[in-house]
Amino acid sequence: MSAVLDAVRAGRAGETELLLRSLPDAERRSLLPELKKLRKGVRDLPWERRNGAERMYPALQVAGAMCHSGAAAAATWIAGADMRWRQAPTETLLRALAGRDTGWQADVARRLAGRPVSADVPFALMAGLVQRSGCEVPVTDAYVVGWVRHVGQGWGRVPLVDRLRAEPDLVPLVNGLFEFSDLGEVRWLFGDGPGSWQSALAELTRTDELDRAAVVDACVARLLRGGGPTDHRVFLPLLVQLALTREEERDRVADWTALARDAVSPVAAHAQAVLAALALDGRLAAGQLAEASEGVLFRSEKKLVRAQLVLLGKVLAGAPDAAPQLLPAVAQAFGHEDTQVQERALKLVERHAKRLDDPAARSGIAEAADRLSPALRTRATGALGLAPAAAPEACAEVLPPAPEPFRPEPAPDSAVELAEEIGALLASDGDVAAFERALDGLARHAYRDRDALRAALEPVAATRWWRQPDVMGRLHVEDYFGPGRRGLLDAERGLELVLAALYELVSPASLLAGLRKGPADHDCARHAFSRVMDVRFRELAHRIRTDPQPLLLATPSWSTGLLEPDDLVDRLDTYRRLGARVGEVDFAQALLRVRRGDRAAALAAARRASGLGMPEGERLAGLLSAGAPALPASHRRTSGPRVLIESGEVPELRTGFPEAFRRLGLPFTVSDAVRYCYHWGHENHRHWLATLPELRELVAVRLAHDVSEAAVDDERGAAAALPLLAESGGAAGESTRLCVAYGLGARHPEDRLAAVDALLVLAARGQLDAERLGADLGQLVRRGAVKPLRLAESARTAAATGANTTIWEMLRHALPVLLADLPAAGAGTPGAARGLGELLSVAAECAERCGARGAVPHLARAAERRGSSRLAVQARRLRDALDTEAAA
Repeated sequence: MSAVLDAVRAGRAGETELLLRSLPDAERRSLLPELKKLRKGVRDLPWERRNGAERMYPALQVAGAMCHSGAAAAATWIAGADMRWRQAPTETLLRALAGRDTGWQADVARRLAGRPVSADVPFALMAGLVQRSGCEVPVTDAYVVGWVRHVGQGWGRVPLVDRLRAEPDLVPLVNGLFEFSDLGEVRWLFGDGPGSWQSALAELTRTDELDRAAVVDACVARLLRGGGPTDHRVFLPLLVQLALTREEERDRVADWTALARDAVSPVAAHAQAVLAALALDGRLAAGQLAEASEGVLFRSEKKLVRAQLVLLGKVLAGAPDAAPQLLPAVAQAFGHEDTQVQERALKLVERHAKRLDDPAARSGIAEAADRLSPALRTRATGALGLAPAAAPEACAEVLPPAPEPFRPEPAPDSAVELAEEIGALLASDGDVAAFERALDGLARHAYRDRDALRAALEPVAATRWWRQPDVMGRLHVEDYFGPGRRGLLDAERGLELVLAALYELVSPASLLAGLRKGPADHDCARHAFSRVMDVRFRELAHRIRTDPQPLLLATPSWSTGLLEPDDLVDRLDTYRRLGARVGEVDFAQALLRVRRGDRAAALAAARRASGLGMPEGERLAGLLSAGAPALPASHRRTSGPRVLIESGEVPELRTGFPEAFRRLGLPFTVSDAVRYCYHWGHENHRHWLATLPELRELVAVRLAHDVSEAAVDDERGAAAALPLLAESGGAAGESTRLCVAYGLGARHPEDRLAAVDALLVLAARGQLDAERLGADLGQLVRRGAVKPLRLAESARTAAATGANTTIWEMLRHALPVLLADLPAAGAGTPGAARGLGELLSVAAECAERCGARGAVPHLARAAERRGSSRLAVQARRLRDALDTEAAA
């Protein structure tokens, strides 16, 4: 048996198979514990040492397959994930299993075929076991994928259709192809054109080697069922190549109706074309066409909807008696979001309304007409011979309630509970409140009992890289967290530093050097906020090592980062009673967070602070008595397509604060905004806002360039903090508006949604200047920083919440800037015209809903343009909606 193990260790699979073949079953089974031990030893090796040991895997795979007596255990061993990349030769494995009875081999074959496709079991192994055992072919995903790959590899120059003819199990495997859940794994093998799978399968049906009716039924059923996102690119061309006759198509009207209603666009378009051909040939009853049309006209694809309306128009022209059945179906398009589609449907109703002798049908169409735009609704009333409806009342503005800040829970009294929260923070980012709560908890528990805190945190610390001495040495940990060239600490890395300091893996000298000097870096726009975060972590880590604090003064009272003045006075009083030393950085951050807007509360707290008899109390009293700092003067500058804000110095922040905090009061220029800095990350925006919770504009002026990257550079996630910006305190000026404007034109939907949330929050709080926001958007679209189609999508999303008046006011001031650029005889570039048409559509919809009146500069010229382009049609719609006389 030692010879077998030596062969396995050497990776000699063939020799292992020969040695084991001569052993009885009992001796083979006795080798299993040693084989399992070898396998575990390889898996447990560090990755850098695993490569050499993995050479034994082929022999280990053969040995395990031969030593396991049960089929399930043997199959599990063979398909193990760790052996996937170094498998034994298939012929060797087949020889190793050849001595078992056919029933056992068939069981192993079925179990291997039942593994997921990702297990990558060799097809030759599964097929060999099936052939040798004589069992029925297992039609599973793994077996079918393996078969497709095997056939697709080609046998020299043999055509694919001949390769398929040579397959003894062709019928069940082709059936399995239609049952396969997702062809994404092998989609590229199917190809296109004469030599593709589709053409080969169609040829086999023509020669009766495959049952044509069964293949057609399976193909249609697969399209009905759906599958992977690209599967229709295989089955739809196959269906086309099968070239169904009119009778075959007629027998499947219900299937075409379902596909036209629910399938992906290419499949729905094919089903629609089949139904259209049947309808125009007189092989489709009016009721069947009406049923199919009701499904298609609810789809969002305008091309499909327009094509269905054209078909209905042709059928109605040839069969006027079908109007009572088809016109109610046409009326389904009255609820389409595109008013051009609504108008097409209304024209059909107007043309054939005189043939509506069914009162029920007329009543249904009249009810559907309520979903039309106001101008079209008036036309529909006249066409149906109904009494003119009263003018609809303007919809009241409905804004979602603004989120209310909440008071976070205090730090946990239990060190174990604190450890659980810190583990969760390290696993996934939490909000500012959870993060500040964890820092305060670390300070409090380190002050009470540092050893108990370390014991509670051990399960968390044991998983961190800096606790693995065989991987990272002490000097490497010191260098990583030290004030070298590794940049400033972000939230996650800063929390790691505090924990490493708690376990005494970073020296006090290194922590103090980082606190006093910080890493070498340039004075970019983002460095100020990042340096404040950096020194907060370093001071807490240094104090935990040398002089623990009883609590953190800067822990916010509210989720926005705001600190109540009475809470800060109470904490200073605790420091006084305990004789603890106040941290300079901690106190500075507390001063920036303390609420000063409520003057009564601030002055009362100032009197209490003066009575503490400590310098920090006097400093706090002076700050609270002085009131909120004035915002610096600002002006606009351009940088490429961007519009940015430059601001002056904030004198209050330049004196009396540590050096890291004084950077926040420096003037801000466009060159600061565009300067690259490697320590930047969008996930830290929320901490910026909590640094200055009552000075939103000072944060927004530095955010504007970064948020603009979501629109100009198509960067993802740059606008994520906009809702928090809207919830913050202080004036919401032009920097805040610019941030929202760039977010509304962001490339990615999640960023646009964040900007819409921010817009609605500002509006609900009465802090949104919609007119100036619209003017800003007009300029940004004109400069190319914001694309009109993206802006239209954001505006439509916001209007859908009920904020019609807000969005109308915004667009009313954006559109004149864009309409003024339209030349009298043309539409400028097609992209701009198309995007402007979408903006006009949203504006018209909002104007109709909120009952807006009055003129928009340059709109009349756009409305007078000839043709039926979206821009011209929507300009006329908006003009009619705003016209007082027409509305009356």
